[in-house]
Amino acid sequence: MSADKVKSKFLSNSELEQVMNAIAEAERATSGEIRVHLESHCDKDPFGRATEVFSKLRMERTTLRNGVLIYVAAHDHQFAIIGDQGINDAVSNGFWEATRDAMIMHFKNGRFCEGLCAGLQAAGQALSKYFPYQGTKDVNELSDEISEGH
Repeated sequence: MSADKVKSKFLSNSELEQVMNAIAEAERATSGEIRVHLESHCDKDPFGRATEVFSKLRMERTTLRNGVLIYVAAHDHQFAIIGDQGINDAVSNGFWEATRDAMIMHFKNGRFCEGLCAGLQAAGQALSKYFPYQGTKDVNELSDEISEGH
């Protein structure tokens, strides 16, 4: 399946727009940078694959090392949430559990878009405690576009 078909198979155009809007909205509460990456299949551990994608997208290049990737292998019903070193140094173990739980609830009921949007909202709220929005000094360092893989 080509990359262009990954998004269209799992999200309609209006849902794609909702998810990108949810990314922008989540980032309004935090200086953290959040990305979503969709793939159909994951042939390995989803956390390992998410780590590869994180690097491929050059997400470690944020000033505060506060990038977050929500990786989803939609067909395989797998996903992972990973944060950069700045986040990992600041937060406790289990930091992403609320984000994960918000997503799982929707995914289990076949509401893919709602799950992503709930996860993005939860991630933005959680990050705001450690990396608050910095007003006019805050720069959007990473694209809000949804990236795709195989």
